[in-house]
Amino acid sequence: MNDLYKSLKDRITNRLQEFEELWSNGDNKHAFTELAFCIFTPQSSAKACWDAILRLKEKGLLFKGRPEELVPEMKRVRFSRKKSEFLVLARENFYNSFNLKDKIESFSDSYQRREWLVKNVKGYGYKEASHFLRNVGFAENLAILDRHILKNLVKNKVIDEVPKSMTKSVYLGIEKKMQQFALEQDIRMDHLDFLFWYMEAKDIFK
Repeated sequence: MNDLYKSLKDRITNRLQEFEELWSNGDNKHAFTELAFCIFTPQSSAKACWDAILRLKEKGLLFKGRPEELVPEMKRVRFSRKKSEFLVLARENFYNSFNLKDKIESFSDSYQRREWLVKNVKGYGYKEASHFLRNVGFAENLAILDRHILKNLVKNKVIDEVPKSMTKSVYLGIEKKMQQFALEQDIRMDHLDFLFWYMEAKDIFK
């Protein structure tokens, strides 16, 4: 694993820097686009979800389309009808007359940011909130516990098995174990996430 990390470290570092630069130079549209992407991702391919986001942007639907207009463009996004409704609700709450970027930057740390997202964004749990924060440069110490990460945590004996349900206490408990493992391996959490993701998907995406 360490040899693979050495070969990927520069690519991972560059990708995370891209996320930070896009956030720094971006506006509220960028912030909402990333929020919407992570509404789509549960139980769906990240690339399929991003393709759907790009189609919605190209057709002018991401920022104004109704749920029934969004669904045909959400190819290969599971539960597209429900997620289209979540997106429209999020747009009403966090884009129209609301500056999501300013709100995210107003918190003193990313644990507070994540709690706010989980509490306020319908369709978000701790995984989705952590994923969003990583993709905008605010999740150095947060875990994105998707199936790829959990599978590799089992392989590396960080946890005994993939949990059957993911409550808040279970999520935070596994996150602490992953943080300790990252410390022992001398790998940043957001780097370890990409490393594990690459081991399963053979790609560094988002």
